[in-house]
Amino acid sequence: QVQLVESGGGLVQTGASLRLSCTTSGRTFSGYYVGWFRQAPGKGREFLASINWSDESTYYVDFVKGRFTITRDNKKNTVYLQMNDLKPEDTALYSCARRTPAGAYEYWGQGTQVTFSA
Repeated sequence: QVQLVESGGGLVQTGASLRLSCTTSGRTFSGYYVGWFRQAPGKGREFLASINWSDESTYYVDFVKGRFTITRDNKKNTVYLQMNDLKPEDTALYSCARRTPAGAYEYWGQGTQVTFSA
């Protein structure tokens, strides 16, 4: 059974950095994309970035380019999202999921919360 578990969220201040982890298990992820998403309070879920497990090709939504970096560690079966220069508007529940060949995302994790402190 495929599972994705997020971790690494926490309480941060403006300008801080944080690295989120998405640990995968189950069937091979070879050839699949894994994506990171977030959902802020009162808003819909938005796509942030994705990475191909096999060739490590990446894609970013424009508003995170230059601040967020997605990578994967094959030995640890983990996809990371390095977030730099965090801003209050980055407060959200961050989740990862695997993309199907048809383009939909499935096997969502429970998410990890990133919250700004005053």
